[in-house]
Amino acid sequence: MLFPAGPPPASPPRVVVTGAGIITALGLGWKPNAEGFRAGRTTFRHVSLFDVRRHRAKMASELDLPAALPPTCLGARQAARLDRAGVALLQATWEAWCQAGWEPADNLPFVLGTTGGAMSLGEDYFRQAVQTPLQHRRQPTRAVHYQAQVQARTVMDALGSAGAITILSNACASGSNAIGHAWDLIRRGQTDCVLAGGYDTVSELVFSGFDSLQALSTTVCRPFDAHRDGLTLGEGAAVLALETLDHARRREALILGELIGYGVASDGHHLTQPHPEGNAALTVMQQACATARVTPEEVDYVNAHGTGTPLNDSSEALAIGRWAGARVATLPVSSTKAAIGHLLGAAGAVEAVICLMVLREQWLPPETTFRTPDPACCFPIVGQPQDARVKVALSNSFGFGGVNAALIFRRWT
Repeated sequence: MLFPAGPPPASPPRVVVTGAGIITALGLGWKPNAEGFRAGRTTFRHVSLFDVRRHRAKMASELDLPAALPPTCLGARQAARLDRAGVALLQATWEAWCQAGWEPADNLPFVLGTTGGAMSLGEDYFRQAVQTPLQHRRQPTRAVHYQAQVQARTVMDALGSAGAITILSNACASGSNAIGHAWDLIRRGQTDCVLAGGYDTVSELVFSGFDSLQALSTTVCRPFDAHRDGLTLGEGAAVLALETLDHARRREALILGELIGYGVASDGHHLTQPHPEGNAALTVMQQACATARVTPEEVDYVNAHGTGTPLNDSSEALAIGRWAGARVATLPVSSTKAAIGHLLGAAGAVEAVICLMVLREQWLPPETTFRTPDPACCFPIVGQPQDARVKVALSNSFGFGGVNAALIFRRWT
């Protein structure tokens, strides 16, 4: 039952992942993404979605969306109204849903993180309003479907389900916050099952904004490298099917991993810059460890936020060093943004799925663009493909405005 009256359970239930959907520039689904991340493939190419001739940066990591949608409950008219971001979200959600083997339900919560949502529809609305202000054809539809909750509702219609929809927009921590919030719902006894994740695609407005801040790389994205010069934007979506361990066992479901820890904090230091010493980043890693009941010595891999910007990477490096203590010298760290770029609201959700891949398949994702360590990095950066024994993985997500989140996953055996 969803949102029951009464106090939360005295002993919070364990939360497991029984479905994981993912789409990035590496491909659609678990297999092509796992193969790409394991090999350290990069996916950056010249932007094709809009004209970038007047921009400093020219590259992004764009999706190659499938020509056909999965066989959902959507009608042709509903499907035709999906924008690029909505299609990516539907593809990822469908994969997670099918893998989990859930049945349609009237009370299935859906928690989503995004920053741009259907920004392309907003851009189309604006262009038509400026160029032909007396022409209103398609404008009402754009205005309605521009809203992120409408995209989420359309996906739920595709599944034949219903339930509470929660949209979180905490900049680049949105995807991790969505998964963490879903984890909280289950642990508080408010539901047995939740779909949670994040999605974003590259829009001209967002690309131009980052370019005007001179935050985009004009060379190649190389997190934690001493010669890094900025981030590269990417596109993608990832959704997890989360449920209590008891519920999964009753269904005899395949368990991909266990979500055991979550931390969230804000430092309020600056609109776009992180605290130089990573105070809130340190706090969320400590919180996540406390809720997971693990120590830094028990963490086998850190999927860093690692955007490739000078200020973010040095701040995160200091925070990881303060958090890990003596363990830092042997703690493998990498940022998978070196492969697919920064997915904004989708980043934390995609990186959560990457952690599940690492735990299930026992390898570390390398940064093949990495060459020269930043002096602030006192941990080894995974620079080449390698197998490893990983039981616990931590994923960091830090956003503009000082919004920070961390998730911890444990291998399921």
